[in-house]
Amino acid sequence: MKTDTNARYLKSHEWARKEGEEVVIGITDYAQSTLSDIVYVELPEVGDEVTKGEAFGVVESVKAASDIYAPMSGEVTAINENLEDAPEVVNEDAFGDGWLIKIKPSDLTEWDTLLDSEAYNKVVAEEQH
Repeated sequence: MKTDTNARYLKSHEWARKEGEEVVIGITDYAQSTLSDIVYVELPEVGDEVTKGEAFGVVESVKAASDIYAPMSGEVTAINENLEDAPEVVNEDAFGDGWLIKIKPSDLTEWDTLLDSEAYNKVVAEEQH
């Protein structure tokens, strides 16, 4: 399982990574491997507001549909439109080309409440037992 040491995490297996003024959000490598083959991704519109801890979209795989939760609050500035035609990119590159949305965060202090990669790895290890 891969993690990104520059990212922060939710226990529900989403990641956030600061890139300039924006925060990029996606699901973790562990989440995509658990879901199996992703066949559809439902994302919000640019301009929508997302709220930390609340669902903003859905990832559907051949096994299940799973809500995606926002690690931070803010306004959606971009969505990964490539996933409309190629949702499997999330399986192939969860921390890179498989990103889901970018937001302009409304409360930067939320970053400090997220798990670092070490703490997230412990969450995953507990789930696997």
